[in-house]
Amino acid sequence: MPSALFLALQHDGGRMERGGRRRSEAEEAEKGRMKRTIIKDWKTRLSYFLQNSSNSTKMKSKKVGKHRTYFRPSPEEAQLWSEAFDELLANKYGLAAFRAFLKSEFCEENIEFWLACEDFKKTKSPQKLTSKAKKIYNDFIEKEAPKEINIDFQTKNMIAQNIQEATHTCFTAAQKRVYSLMENNSYPRFLESEFYQELCKKTHITRTAQGT
Repeated sequence: MPSALFLALQHDGGRMERGGRRRSEAEEAEKGRMKRTIIKDWKTRLSYFLQNSSNSTKMKSKKVGKHRTYFRPSPEEAQLWSEAFDELLANKYGLAAFRAFLKSEFCEENIEFWLACEDFKKTKSPQKLTSKAKKIYNDFIEKEAPKEINIDFQTKNMIAQNIQEATHTCFTAAQKRVYSLMENNSYPRFLESEFYQELCKKTHITRTAQGT
């Protein structure tokens, strides 16, 4: 006949097993909630950037009688972003998604600086070139700038000298440095993010949805 000790141990073991199972289920449920929260937050951030991007081109769009809208990319299009960093930056939706990702990592100043440099290089007016150079320096380069980027002291000094007589190459070295930082650090993490993986998933399309 089983001893009282054996029965007690058996009872406790069953209770621990049930407790462990409940904890495991609770942990999985919590992970699921966290995943949904992260993706929801990403979509909110992305909507914000897409709206801002759309608003920034609103006046230009009116002039040509067109309104630009950025649609969610197909999984195949999103997968192209993993082939090269430039593929991501060249896509409006991809760029907005990457900016949202950098904002979540508190380093959005990198992509903002890179975009400012791209705009700077397209500037034709010498007067505008000088004013834009000083603004970029004040925003991103000088010590304790509001969006200070992580570049070495020598590069900062060189920029400070060059903007006195601004040319299109004032920020070339710094832009290459920031591009490299994003490509080698932030870009791989973006590709592994929940949001990007969600974009790459192929959704099931029913015959009803296809209208067949």
